[in-house]
Amino acid sequence: MRRASFACRRSWRSPCIIAFGLLLIASPVASIWPFPPKRFTKNSLMEAGSMGLDDGGRIVAFGDFNGDQFLDVLTLDPDQQTLTAYLWNHESFIFQNVSSIRHPMPIYNVIPGDFTHDGKLDVLVMSASSVRGRLDMDLYRGLHNGFFESTTISIPSSTLSEPITVDINGDMKIDLLGAPSPRSSPTSTLQVWKNAWNSTQSAPVLFELVNPPFNGVQCTLANPHSNAVIDLNGDCLAASDIFLVCDDGSGRKSYQIWVNNKDTGFSLAQQGALPSGTQAISFADIDRDGTIDMVFPTCSSVSSAGVGSECVINIAYNKQLPLCSSATAPSIDKSGRRICRSPEELCTADPNFRFDLTAQSNNKAFVHIPLSSLLSSSAGSLLVLDTTFTPPIPVPIKLGDANLDGFPDLLFIVDSNGSRTPKLVFSVPCAKDVAGCGANGEGKRGWSLLTKGADSLEAVKDARGAAFLDLAEDGTLDIVVQRTGTQDQGTVSFIQNNFYYDAFFLKAIVLNGACGNGWCPSSNGSSYLPFGVSYSGASYKYTVLDTSGQRSAAQVGQLPQTSYHSLLTPYSFFGLGRTNNYIENLFVGSTKHTDQHFINMEGVIPNSRVVIHPPPDSDSGGWRRELFLRPGEWIPWVTLTVVVATAVLAGIVFVLHLNEKREDELERRRASHHINFDAL
Repeated sequence: MRRASFACRRSWRSPCIIAFGLLLIASPVASIWPFPPKRFTKNSLMEAGSMGLDDGGRIVAFGDFNGDQFLDVLTLDPDQQTLTAYLWNHESFIFQNVSSIRHPMPIYNVIPGDFTHDGKLDVLVMSASSVRGRLDMDLYRGLHNGFFESTTISIPSSTLSEPITVDINGDMKIDLLGAPSPRSSPTSTLQVWKNAWNSTQSAPVLFELVNPPFNGVQCTLANPHSNAVIDLNGDCLAASDIFLVCDDGSGRKSYQIWVNNKDTGFSLAQQGALPSGTQAISFADIDRDGTIDMVFPTCSSVSSAGVGSECVINIAYNKQLPLCSSATAPSIDKSGRRICRSPEELCTADPNFRFDLTAQSNNKAFVHIPLSSLLSSSAGSLLVLDTTFTPPIPVPIKLGDANLDGFPDLLFIVDSNGSRTPKLVFSVPCAKDVAGCGANGEGKRGWSLLTKGADSLEAVKDARGAAFLDLAEDGTLDIVVQRTGTQDQGTVSFIQNNFYYDAFFLKAIVLNGACGNGWCPSSNGSSYLPFGVSYSGASYKYTVLDTSGQRSAAQVGQLPQTSYHSLLTPYSFFGLGRTNNYIENLFVGSTKHTDQHFINMEGVIPNSRVVIHPPPDSDSGGWRRELFLRPGEWIPWVTLTVVVATAVLAGIVFVLHLNEKREDELERRRASHHINFDAL
């Protein structure tokens, strides 16, 4: 038998090359294909395991402890005294244990932040005290590598109502707002732990207690509470508004909203009673109108196991100036009254903003959604309190845009006969028979439970908490589930969001202006960038056009809540929906008390990460922006397409060049044989 040969006759050369290429693809030579296989290929939520968090603890905080722009975690052991820092290894796709802290007293809460304003992420620990009713606080200074100094800085203690982080005076340094303990201050009303750190002093003091610049009657903070620092009047002044949950002593809760007037202090803009049975409150722009709304459950009662009965999910929409219908529409009427915001004026304050929490049929700004209408089965109650922790901590409804359509989705835990399972509910347009909408399909947004592709969530039966995060920095929100461990599946499970969504996203982070808006010097002579600072209260507003040309606005806050294991990421993540254009206007607000407390970035590229460096003061230059494009899976294919197209075009040009050269040679030969009869 003759051996097969790959020699090709000239007339068969093209078919032979095609056959040879097909043979290469079918052969083991295809193993040299340069593109790595996808880690997950199924179009669903995928169980990713513990990702290295196998110490049996629970995640208590997110942060970037080494400044590599990847999210790291802090876990707390079951003894509630040992904190362990895990750094994310992107190449190995796992969290790696790097250091531990043994605190002398049981830990209640942990707040990562750059408290010393040196560009390194520190850790503020709130713990039990030997004095009843007091919350002790200590700071572990970060070393920018996942390790912390062993010597702590003691901080004046507070009551059991945990203080929140806030920049009270606009210097972009972290202050605290809360109620100090009687031993720390003679008054138990609201006080500010003002940041007074000065590293040049021989015995530097981190905080000094001062009266807050509040012009109005202050309330007594509830415990637990949902206090937040987030822009509610729409002026893009981060920390412009402080939301406080109050308790009058009888168990009846109310709220106060304090608006920041910069150097003139805070004024009480609104206050009122919260509905009976109100649990933890979350904040997000639910209807994508450029204003921050409130989401919270109310339950008729809560059992000793932390499970609410007859729970209803409530959405209080922020009544504020809307976005103008078009870029050319007038924003001011004939009487000079502002009626809307143009795309270039998104950061115009609305002093008449308000929340209406009255339960009336004609109040379209306050929507009640029974839990049973969201679930595929009527059986199930809402987990509102995690009693496995001492003291019990609230379990809020988590808000995040899991499908990148521009509208936040809901993540909560349902208890059904002792089985506790996370549920993901997508925000959908209102229609008939959609939960959250009226009988005729009217309303702002409806809600639909994710069932297809949610097997990994449904398999969890021992959940005690859940949160959103971008695990692999791939531009999708994943889920981390805190578990009790009764299923022998560990105490932490990550759920990879592997759904394909034909939409775009944007990640953004505002830094705190440490190191003069540049590189930070180190004691060993090197330098580092102050990326991991966990700056609370920054604000984002943007406008974007969808594929039909419809303009919409949205608002997102950065790290608005830090109490009671809030588990919010230090960056802001927002979906953009389907768009074939750049982001028109991206307004970024800081806590600065200067005239220019925000900037407007035009033409920001979707599917990117934006890092904003505001100057610490007016003498430190302008704002600095950095944009990082995500190396998506399509980049190698685009590169291959460009290379192939270039090669094909080069081949065409080369062939045409040869033809032109041949024609020129033939013409020259014909001219040489031509007889000039005039010369004869």
